Amino acid sequence: MSRAEADAALARLRDERERISAALLELEAHHGYQLLDGASLDGETRRVQSEVRAGVASLWTLFDVYGRVLGAAEELRSRHAKPGQAQLTELTRLLAGPSVELPAEEVPLERRTLLSVPSGERLTLREAVERMTPLYEEAARTVAALDAVWSALLSRLAEVEAERRAAEELLESLDGAEPDLDRLRADLDAVAVVVRADPMALARDGQVDTTRLDEIRTGIAEVRRGLEEAERLRDGFADRIRGVASVLDLLREAEAAARRARHEVLAKIVAPALPDLPETSAALADRLTAVGRPARDGAWNDLAARVADLEKAANDALERARDAAGVISGLLDRREELRGRLEGYRAKAARLGHAEDAELARIHEQARELLWTSPCDLRSATVALAGYQQAINSRAKGVDR
Repeated sequence: MSRAEADAALARLRDERERISAALLELEAHHGYQLLDGASLDGETRRVQSEVRAGVASLWTLFDVYGRVLGAAEELRSRHAKPGQAQLTELTRLLAGPSVELPAEEVPLERRTLLSVPSGERLTLREAVERMTPLYEEAARTVAALDAVWSALLSRLAEVEAERRAAEELLESLDGAEPDLDRLRADLDAVAVVVRADPMALARDGQVDTTRLDEIRTGIAEVRRGLEEAERLRDGFADRIRGVASVLDLLREAEAAARRARHEVLAKIVAPALPDLPETSAALADRLTAVGRPARDGAWNDLAARVADLEKAANDALERARDAAGVISGLLDRREELRGRLEGYRAKAARLGHAEDAELARIHEQARELLWTSPCDLRSATVALAGYQQAINSRAKGVDR
């Protein structure tokens, strides 16, 4: 190399050294590398950790040797403002020749002799960079992939643990016990160990598998909702009990109305098809008595479930009782509807000039007797009314012609 060539090479290599140093420091400062470097790991993640550590150690070893050679060239150049041929030859060897001697690899015992000295490989500065490049790229890819998996898992784990803490605080405020939460807490602790010690065990083809964490979170959220309901029950216990009692009062009224309607229908309608008469108010009242006292020994969560079940049962029973009363009363409403239609048809016959029609009078009287006789045969009355309507319509057509 000429002096100008040597100076140009030194300038380029100084810049290269700074960029390599910055890249290595950035790699070690990466969040994923920090997690990996400081963790006690197991399984697949421990294997990855070992490979990354070995790769980064090789990188720094190569860079250190590379830097020492470049430093020797810089020191030589700084001592000679006008380097002669000997100095230029040495600069050329350092900057372009196989001047980077790698540490000797360990020679297996069976290959050594008593006086053997293992020798290392020699590279040029350019070859050293080429050797470092794939090591860096592989370490960077591995660290980035691990960071993505680990960050996603740790984030989801933090969410589930926050859900667990919320449930635990509720349970503590209720001074109770919750076996489901104990089970889910044990499951979460087991998964947390895997997340922190071997996150790669929960990755498939680079994708994070959070299925188990999601299932645990769903379970804890369900427990938490139950505990919140227990807390609401505790804080508004008297109002909730009064509310159930009010529904039961309405239920008794609805059942009584259904019974009265049933008795009336049985007396006024022939062979009615009646729904089963609901009689649940007494049993529900017994359940209300059983839950009507505040919980003891912190059993609010169990009591909350029982009160919620009772509220639902009472409201469902009230709806069924009202429906039954409506169906039963509907038979009497049907009779009144048929009576009204009969009178309407008679008025129509009169408008058509058939008020004195003996046949129509006979059919009308037959239908009327069926509808005003108690008990009323609704089926026969309906048939008779249809016959009366048909007879009137046939006479109306004769008038039109």
